[in-house]
Amino acid sequence: MRQARDHGGGHWPLRPLSERPAGPGAAVPKRAAAPLAAGIPVVPVLVVSGIVFVDVFGGSGIFWLPLLASGPALAASTNGPRGVLCVGLLAGVLGATLGTREGGPGHELAAMLSALLAVTLASALASALRGRRERVLAAVRSVAEAAQHAVLKPIPETVGPFRVAVRYSAAAAEARIGGDLYALVPTPHGVRLIVGDVRGKGLTAVEIAALVLGVFREAAYDEPDLLAVVGRIERSLARNLGPDDFVTAVVVGHPSPGQLEVVNCGHASPLLIPASGGVVAVEATRPAPPLGLRALVDEPPCLEILPFSDGDQLLLYTDGVTEARDRAREFYPLAQRVAHHVSDEPEHVLSAVHDELLAHVGGRLHDDAALLLLRMETLDEPVTSESAVPGAAVPEPGDQVGRGSVSVVSSCRSAAGARTVEGDRPSGAAPRSYRVRAADGTGAGIGTL
Repeated sequence: MRQARDHGGGHWPLRPLSERPAGPGAAVPKRAAAPLAAGIPVVPVLVVSGIVFVDVFGGSGIFWLPLLASGPALAASTNGPRGVLCVGLLAGVLGATLGTREGGPGHELAAMLSALLAVTLASALASALRGRRERVLAAVRSVAEAAQHAVLKPIPETVGPFRVAVRYSAAAAEARIGGDLYALVPTPHGVRLIVGDVRGKGLTAVEIAALVLGVFREAAYDEPDLLAVVGRIERSLARNLGPDDFVTAVVVGHPSPGQLEVVNCGHASPLLIPASGGVVAVEATRPAPPLGLRALVDEPPCLEILPFSDGDQLLLYTDGVTEARDRAREFYPLAQRVAHHVSDEPEHVLSAVHDELLAHVGGRLHDDAALLLLRMETLDEPVTSESAVPGAAVPEPGDQVGRGSVSVVSSCRSAAGARTVEGDRPSGAAPRSYRVRAADGTGAGIGTL
């Protein structure tokens, strides 16, 4: 599975002597041939040769010879100091030879050679500084890659009953990591995952993302209740975030076969892709504030129970995907494109969507973007979880309220810690709408409970 590799580039390790070709007839490895080819100043030599050709056959005296300085200047951008000096020496020898042959004034020839020498030395220095910066950048990239694997740990293609695919692109291409976060862990309480987006960018966003993921991985193992996992993250952020910082996130759990638990904290609505076809955006019945802002809003998180059976898929993403714009300032239509690329292979789906996303924005994203797609393969054995709603009627996986909707049971924690269940309603009571809409934006509020 390809994961967070869209800004890939790495370092070739040093090869032991035993792996190097022995003998003059041995083939040169591609890895060794690439630096060798890069060290030959082909283009600068061609430029110098072209100037000499024009001077010889144009019969214009030493008029063109000062342009020989362009050879070492160009070599500074593509070669090391040795290559620059070689091109400068070649240009100097040819310039002196042609100037002497043309019989021009001695002071003009001396001035031309002095300028050529100065340009060569300055270009060699610039080449050395460029090489040093490239080595520093390579070291920074190596550290960033190590940090990425520490914060955003690679997710296997198969976790429990799920097949998983992930795509991640940081807006700061050289950093490779940003404020978007994701994690998927198998726990004694079932498979649990989180996808989120930290407000802001840069190192501060990376630090907050690392904090959220660390707390999530620990709480996912310790807490049998998914709402308790969210509560642990909230309390940790309340102690560590600034007054203007927050994290939007969707936390998902798989406590038992045939259902998913979803807690949405101000994040983009996941896309449910039933095996029967269609794409459904499932919105929270009672939207909760982002993580870190609960103290400002007296609204408890709400746990949604969704049917999820064989062949069903769930796509979680960040706003860097849906808010990506093309040159005409049009947003990327994620739901429509996912519906176009739906298949039984999550990896193929995300590959197609990710490639289209980059093409939509012209090759480079202006915000971090993460995509995580789950597909149920086989139902595992029941897992006991206290996060199941006592007494609530869990919808059957096959029950759907019309096309583009899905049955939902919601469980919300009150201020006193008790749960209220929104699902079954008394006879004669007004139906409660859960916010589910189709991918094309129609059907809002179709589902009733």
